[in-house]
Amino acid sequence: MTVLKTSMRNFLAHKGRMALSAVAVLLSVAFVCGTLVFTDTMNATFDKLFANVASDVSVAPKKDDDAQETGKPQALPAALQGKLAKVDGVAKVEPHVTSMQLTAVNGKNKSLSPTSGAPTVGTNWDESQKKSVEITSGHAPHGPAEAVLDSDTADKHGVKTGDKLRVIAVPGDFTVSVVGIATYKTTNPGAALLYFDTATAQAKLLGSADAFSSYGLTAASGVSDDQLKERVTAVLGSSAGDYAVRTAAESKEENKKDVGSFLDVMKYALLGFAGIAVLVGIFLIVNTFSMLVAQRTREIGLMRAIGSSRPQVLRSVLTEALLLGVVGSVLGIGGGIALAVGLMELMGSMGMKLDLGELTVKASTPVVGLAIGVIVTVLAALLPAFKATRISPMSALRDAGTPADGKAGKVRATIGVLLTALGGLALAAAAKADDATSGSGMLGLGVFLTLVGFIVVGPLLAGFVVRVLSAIVLRVFGPVGRLAERNALRNPRRTGATASALMIGLALVAALSVVGSSMVASATDQLDKSVGADFIVQSENQQPLSPAVVKAIKGAGHVEHVTEYTVVNAKITTPDGKTATKRLSAVTPTYADDVRAETVKGKLKDAYAKDAMSVPAGFAKDNGIKLGDRLKVAMTGGRTAELTVNAITSDDTSIDQGAMYTNIATVRTYLPADRMPLDFMVLAKAADGRTKDAAAALKASVEQYPQVKVRDQSDYKKLIQDQVGQLLNMIYGLLALAIIVAVLGVVNTLALSVVERTREIGLLRAIGLSRRQMRRMIRLESVVIALFGALLGLGLGMAWGTTAQKLLALQGLGVLDIPWPTITAVFLGSAVVGLLAALVPAFRAGRMNVLNAIATD
Repeated sequence: MTVLKTSMRNFLAHKGRMALSAVAVLLSVAFVCGTLVFTDTMNATFDKLFANVASDVSVAPKKDDDAQETGKPQALPAALQGKLAKVDGVAKVEPHVTSMQLTAVNGKNKSLSPTSGAPTVGTNWDESQKKSVEITSGHAPHGPAEAVLDSDTADKHGVKTGDKLRVIAVPGDFTVSVVGIATYKTTNPGAALLYFDTATAQAKLLGSADAFSSYGLTAASGVSDDQLKERVTAVLGSSAGDYAVRTAAESKEENKKDVGSFLDVMKYALLGFAGIAVLVGIFLIVNTFSMLVAQRTREIGLMRAIGSSRPQVLRSVLTEALLLGVVGSVLGIGGGIALAVGLMELMGSMGMKLDLGELTVKASTPVVGLAIGVIVTVLAALLPAFKATRISPMSALRDAGTPADGKAGKVRATIGVLLTALGGLALAAAAKADDATSGSGMLGLGVFLTLVGFIVVGPLLAGFVVRVLSAIVLRVFGPVGRLAERNALRNPRRTGATASALMIGLALVAALSVVGSSMVASATDQLDKSVGADFIVQSENQQPLSPAVVKAIKGAGHVEHVTEYTVVNAKITTPDGKTATKRLSAVTPTYADDVRAETVKGKLKDAYAKDAMSVPAGFAKDNGIKLGDRLKVAMTGGRTAELTVNAITSDDTSIDQGAMYTNIATVRTYLPADRMPLDFMVLAKAADGRTKDAAAALKASVEQYPQVKVRDQSDYKKLIQDQVGQLLNMIYGLLALAIIVAVLGVVNTLALSVVERTREIGLLRAIGLSRRQMRRMIRLESVVIALFGALLGLGLGMAWGTTAQKLLALQGLGVLDIPWPTITAVFLGSAVVGLLAALVPAFRAGRMNVLNAIATD
């Protein structure tokens, strides 16, 4: 009980000093709990949605991953409805039509498709839709000229009942009037939804009045879902293998798989960044308790002198850590719930409306948050606590602190250098790897070892690097700058630990910047070297181009030629009898002019001859394929062709790496028209000297198709840069939490060091140092520590990024590009961070009363 009282008294006496450490625990726990609450809420919301829309038993086509991308969804014959209606135990059969291969366009020729990447979904309106949505304005669709639109899309684009929409689908374009607005009862998954009457959906989305996408069966009273599934399967007989027959529970689980995989990626990515913040927070907590123990050397010595045992001192310090962990964790759990609400609002702004009433806080979430916060805090305080037990009663006669352990410092430096060297060797091995898989393993090992090595060797580096930085940055400030340098060098371990916290976040920023910049530079270089086409035409929503779009492009003026590009799924049998499922790039022969693919044997143009193809060098080597060999190519949904290998292409490229080329005319010989995949890209070459005219003509040709974009090479390069930039900005935003915790560490270190140096500050003020000079000294000390951490982090990150680029070179991304403007901005930004971190500690140091400071023990 005495230990607890003492710990409570010390904790409350130093609550100001503990505050920033508590904030670090709070942020780390909040990130973890917020992620868990958010993903649990998403899962619960989708579970409810899937439960609402699931039929007792559903019958759908069996999913075929090798199906050709024809733009039309898989379908079932309409005649199957009558057969299913006769199954014993079926009360009702509802046919469903669903397609995601469409675009809705308003009267201003603007696409209504979500910008988040979610699809536009067209479906038929029937009674089953009322489980998930209700028409809140207007009425259900009747006839081919009517449709109902979801309320979120209508609100976003200002669509009202009575407005006309043009629907672009593969079977053809058609115009409808919006006669109703439907509102989700649970959540809108982010898609734009259009409802049509059943006959219209069949004809306009599937292109057939004799087909449906799936059937929903309602079980009669007293018949379970499992019993009905067995009876349906029995009636289907030998053809049951062609269908996916599922109960409501199975449909729910199947839908959860698709959403769950996305949510799991998001969950573990966010938890990974939370782990980085926790790691950085450990440095802050270790520093805090190390300084508190050093400042209480006399106090602990007195406790030992009056009879406190070593275990009691240990328990006292760990109890303070426990209190810190509990307080920070409890606040962090609350902060995590608030963060989850913020993420839900963010998702809402992107089109996925999540009801706050569905907020799910599982019992395990606060337990996990409390466990992480408490365990991390107590473990971080262990080393300072053990140091506290080594304080002898005689220390009560000293002012403060304990002498440094020189032997321990040498051992630490040796271990740090050894780990860094081993990490460097691992990075070198990764950079020279011939295989991406083994190279990735060595890269991960190298990152881990060099990070730990730099953390361990930090104090040794501080003595050298801080002196160099001080000579450049601090010496110009005269005696005040020298004092700041001495303060930073006074305790290398403290400086090293403080800088290491900042180093971790900045190392990741630098590594990702190098990788991202190199990816953009490599793709740009490949475009310059390989792409001869003037224009690249693609759909914005990653859907294939409809025949109407391709026809319009071919009719554009001032164009020398148009190259079609599609992908065909096929099974290839090699001369040695092995079979492999591959995707063939089926193109028109002008592709050889539009994309200059390097060959190691043969000429690429010969691959476009009748019944000919090319294979990549790696595939040829693995399967012993030579020029002139004939491969059996069984095209999914069509006949088997025997194609002659007329070219072997190089794997040393990022554009179409590993592609197998053949003539699109050859593919049409072996595939029925209804199984022929649509073009997903079209390339165009302008007539000589008519580039601007061709650009205008191409854009005019697709003007009625706002989802289709015409880009020249500079536009395409910008697209790549923007996509990589958006990804990096998102990652930087998540890393910002770790950097914020690191900055708090700098603030806490400075604040505690000001308290530790109270008498010293008083003496400096007494011999003539002004308040302004005192504040400047603290700020300069903070700046040099921040720059030290930045220098280590950026150097380490560039080494990681450079190694990663060497591995990417195996995938054709062979250009290393160091983003010096970004690196320089981050380094200079670190100095600003150091200045800001020192504002409060410097202000407090400047306000100290000289006489009271001198009198402080």
